[in-house]
Amino acid sequence: MSRAVLVTGASRGIGRAVATAFAELGDRVAVHHRDSPALASGLLDELPGEGHAVVQADLADPEAVRRVVDEAATALGGIDVLVNNAGVFLHHPVTDLTYEEWQAAWRRTLDLNLAGAANMIWCALPHMPRGGRIVNVSSRGAFRGEPDSPAYGASKAGLNALTQSLAVSLAPEGIAVAAVAPGFVETDMTNEHLKPPRGDEIRAQSPFGRVARPEEIAAAVVYLASPEAEWASGTIIDLNGASYLR
Repeated sequence: MSRAVLVTGASRGIGRAVATAFAELGDRVAVHHRDSPALASGLLDELPGEGHAVVQADLADPEAVRRVVDEAATALGGIDVLVNNAGVFLHHPVTDLTYEEWQAAWRRTLDLNLAGAANMIWCALPHMPRGGRIVNVSSRGAFRGEPDSPAYGASKAGLNALTQSLAVSLAPEGIAVAAVAPGFVETDMTNEHLKPPRGDEIRAQSPFGRVARPEEIAAAVVYLASPEAEWASGTIIDLNGASYLR
């Protein structure tokens, strides 16, 4: 049966792979973007099946979140699956910034990565039936730390806590909540980091000698959104090629 799936940050990278994977299963997908209309519409043209839509919003804006969720629900006829993938990764070492720059980095990161995801969930729940699924895209950085991007690591740790809190509170409603925590993935966001010489060091972090492909992350998201994954509610799946074990 075709489901209605809203994927945030879906115009590129992991989100694009996630949107494609759901569409290939026959689901209807709302492709969210912030400021990449050409990429989003290009993906819409490529998705198999029918009934897909593009929605736009800056998810750091709470009112924009409410609007975009309502638009997606109207276009898709509800929301069965929400994938919170949109996020920002800012370089802001504590010793290199002014106090004002430090505050701005924290505000932007938390507003999008954590509060934005929480607001998406709140707004999506009225449209979500029993059997609904929420999958949050966290990060390896939530566990090992991000020395040069501490707000990012903290936001993802908070997202993990949010995931597990809501897994308990939404279970009586028949809604499962889980997360994936990737390490480095081949995306536009990590492209600069993966160039030599640092790229070789990053790939060597995993005994497989590589980083993840977006499709590998998407496969885990699709599983967590499946009917069979209800008992995985509250789970945070590490997807880092054994580069960080806990």
